[in-house]
Amino acid sequence: MSGDRAAHAAVHRIGLIGAGIGGSLSPALHEREAATLGLQYRYRCLDIDDHDLSPDGAGDLMHRSIAAGYTGFNVTHPCKQVLLDECDELSADARALGAVNTITLEGGRIVGDNTDHSGFITGLRTGLQDVSLGRVAVLGAGGAGSAVAYGLLAAGARIVTVLDVDDDRRVALRDRLRGRFGPDRVATRAVAELPQVAEAADGIVNATPIGMDGHPGVPCDPAVLISRHWVADVVYRPLETEFLAAARTTGCAVVDGGAMLVAQAADTIALLTGVTPDLARMRAHLAELLESGPMGQTPLAS
Repeated sequence: MSGDRAAHAAVHRIGLIGAGIGGSLSPALHEREAATLGLQYRYRCLDIDDHDLSPDGAGDLMHRSIAAGYTGFNVTHPCKQVLLDECDELSADARALGAVNTITLEGGRIVGDNTDHSGFITGLRTGLQDVSLGRVAVLGAGGAGSAVAYGLLAAGARIVTVLDVDDDRRVALRDRLRGRFGPDRVATRAVAELPQVAEAADGIVNATPIGMDGHPGVPCDPAVLISRHWVADVVYRPLETEFLAAARTTGCAVVDGGAMLVAQAADTIALLTGVTPDLARMRAHLAELLESGPMGQTPLAS
């Protein structure tokens, strides 16, 4: 049986492992696209809070779920690093990032991967054509910032500067990225230094939760934005954050967090099933989901 036929014949039982994920858009986003592709695909939230587990208990939850018939997993905050150690194999990207967000079962082995970085780059290239990746400033050194910075460097960015209020966190990320991409392409600065960094930057990315429902505001003073900048946000609820609105007013080209969410989900479906989803169709479905009523945003940070 060909790989495509096998994927359609198989029953895919996928779980999202994380905390506080009851309002995640992922089940509906995945299941609708899978149904359109003709896949037998069920996606369920496996919330460690519902099972009275700490993050350290995520591995036990995953193994019990595998025994119950689950065939793959997405992983979100705060379990991306915990489940790294539960995998028999890791992709080079997951190993370099120190986090997994997708787990597949291959021949009885648990294989960890990470599609956050590829999701950001695909979303950026889909939303904005021919943007310069010469110098890019990334606001936030958490899980989302790590994935964004890694994705930019892997895509050929000349210099990525990560800014964060936590000195230790940004230095740890800098050292990890330099180990993979060399010492000359990665820099870190305090948030207070953003005006100087922005002056030389081609693009600016908000990889913090600021702007998300429940976390209003902007991650930096919009006065640092220049019309030649491209600006991206990882926040997808709302799609039009205060930061993006300010960037539009300044004349910047912008891409919202929905682009990353959809591309990451599409990459995950492809890994789990071997079938390639339709990005435009998934983006249209995301818009419908966001209009249908209040839901939480599954955090990217880890």
